[in-house]
Amino acid sequence: MSKSSTRRRPVARHGQLNSPSAVNQLLKLVGIAVVVVLVSGVGVLGFVAASLTGSVSANAVELDGQKELPPDIAAYEGGFDILLTGVDTCEDKYAHLFGERCEKRTGDATLNDVNLLVHVSAEPRRVTAVSFPRDLMVEIPECTDANGTTRSAMSKQPLNAAYEHGGEKGGLNCVAKTISTLTGEDIEFAAKLTFGGVIEITDAIGGVEVCLANPIKDSATGLDLAAGEHTVQGLQALQFLRTRKGVGDGSDLGRIGNQQQYMSSLARKMISGEVLGNVPVMLRLADTALSNVEASTSLADPMKIVQIALAVKSVPFEDIVFVQYPAVDDPSDPNKVVPDVAAATALWDAISANKQLQITHENTASDGVVVKDPVEDGDASATPTPTPAPSGEPTDVVALPDSIKGNSAAVQTCSNGNVRG
Repeated sequence: MSKSSTRRRPVARHGQLNSPSAVNQLLKLVGIAVVVVLVSGVGVLGFVAASLTGSVSANAVELDGQKELPPDIAAYEGGFDILLTGVDTCEDKYAHLFGERCEKRTGDATLNDVNLLVHVSAEPRRVTAVSFPRDLMVEIPECTDANGTTRSAMSKQPLNAAYEHGGEKGGLNCVAKTISTLTGEDIEFAAKLTFGGVIEITDAIGGVEVCLANPIKDSATGLDLAAGEHTVQGLQALQFLRTRKGVGDGSDLGRIGNQQQYMSSLARKMISGEVLGNVPVMLRLADTALSNVEASTSLADPMKIVQIALAVKSVPFEDIVFVQYPAVDDPSDPNKVVPDVAAATALWDAISANKQLQITHENTASDGVVVKDPVEDGDASATPTPTPAPSGEPTDVVALPDSIKGNSAAVQTCSNGNVRG
């Protein structure tokens, strides 16, 4: 039975070429897999590299309800899903960079502040990366921690409480169950990522180019950038990804748009060959990422990772799409949001039908980014909106509701920065 035929609908919760060398070809495949499942600068590269070098993590997590997976990715009916969860952890090596933020976290909960579900469709392959707001109020299902203690379901809690609900060793599984309950997607693969690796990873690849339509000055993160083009790396890249007050209306939704600009830019850089064709850079990238990942047991097979890379290696830029999960203000709390059920249904229906997604939302002053130009690149022949099929012929394009924000890797965006002392 296909994934689409068993999909649960979101419901309101309480009202709401030439043949390259073998090494270069392998690195290119790995790199493309990294590109399409990158979140907040710390992506799947860690566990890709770990698997390929035989360094399988002893802390791999079993996902509840995980069915036996086919040996070949091509046999996954309806495609497959990868969940990437970024946890807000003050690692010893980097804690001094964050001052009071880390000094005051003794004994505090570990929060899953970044949650990205990457859907890779069946043929023709398309990649959709859905970012979920951390303050999205959802049902968190019953979860069991590493000690075997079962924690009761909660009907309405912020999404970023899911990791703590599952405990340190059950957190990733609890986040996967929560996202699956919300979306109806069966999640085959998952990984927990820490934020500290952003610093070393962006250093390893020589930084990522970002664009600012307006300057950003954010005292909360220490980021201070003038309008224009910048290459961010190290601590500055982490500040860029963490800034919330410095973009748009200062909300978490604006920050998601800003993070997606970073991911799109990194995708273009990786695919251009600047990283993928450079063996030393790829090896440094792998080496610096290994300590930042806790993966599901389904990712412990190196051949599975290679298959994922093969599955997405030819996806065009216009079919690599980043979207925000649609949400509206929570009537019970102006600082939270709840699912926009109608828009979410439209999104998942289009993904299930394997349609090319057309973003119709036009960014405003409150959004985290503004659209600049379509990518002008020899590897990308995309335009900002897909060309309709000739009259009388079926179309493979779905225009999403204008409440769904996002962009494809074929469209360049710039940070809608602001100055907040």
